Amino acid sequence: MTSTSSQEPFKMRWQDLHWVSVAFFSIVHIAAAIGAPFLFTWKALGVMIILHWMLGSLGICLGYHRMLSHRSFDVPKWLERVFVTLGAMAIEGGPIFWAGTHRMHHGFTEDTERDPYSAKRGLWWSHMGWILRAREDHFGLESNRRFTQDLINDPYYLFLDQNFLLLQIPLAAILFLIGQTQGQGLEFMFYGVVVRAVFLWHSTWLINSACHKWGYRNFADADDHATNLWWAAILTYGEGWHNNHHMYPKSAKAGLNWWEIDLTWQAIRFLNFLGLAKNIHIDKPWQSKPAKS
Repeated sequence: MTSTSSQEPFKMRWQDLHWVSVAFFSIVHIAAAIGAPFLFTWKALGVMIILHWMLGSLGICLGYHRMLSHRSFDVPKWLERVFVTLGAMAIEGGPIFWAGTHRMHHGFTEDTERDPYSAKRGLWWSHMGWILRAREDHFGLESNRRFTQDLINDPYYLFLDQNFLLLQIPLAAILFLIGQTQGQGLEFMFYGVVVRAVFLWHSTWLINSACHKWGYRNFADADDHATNLWWAAILTYGEGWHNNHHMYPKSAKAGLNWWEIDLTWQAIRFLNFLGLAKNIHIDKPWQSKPAKS
């Protein structure tokens, strides 16, 4: 469903900003920029890449997005909670908030009021401006409740929604202890938490911004401006095939053409091979190649 709005293009005003969010994201970005050159080691970079995949592909793309937000497939409840916990560790909000705002995005795509990260408000807004403003009608639990009736009564998901930042404490401790065995405790912790957070944030946000501005479209008649962008797909393990996804949002598979590599879909296939992923949804049009515009 796509809605339109007659609102004028959005202009960020200082008085509209959520200053706790501004301070938090500013501190983490500044810390990453200052500390990364001084604490760089190849092993620490490897830790960051592994966690980017674990928390990004398995946590956000597979867990928060395709499994929780769209219910594209089912896994046992214990495994669902593992993936959702990985998603919460990405510091992109709790599962109810993430699924709620994403369902709003699909329900009111590019409406300048009801789509939380509407591309019509500009590249900056859709990338991260919407987070720095943190509007109550998008971020509030009661607002998200209307879109997450299947999640809101789960006490564990409610806990994660309110305490997801606390998960960084045990993660940092584990990384420090592992790094100590290599003489790189601080380096492992810094790259695994701070640098990873910044890199993963911007990787995810590219889908909201760049994938509504640049790229190509397999489905030109899709009633929005979502695009397929290969380099965004690489950074997000297949999420960059965004035009495909907007055409068939419930599909567990985002890549369509043979060159549209979708590593998250391969992970779902592997879970299916193990007998863990069932009721996998793939829309019938995906069985044949669509005509390109």
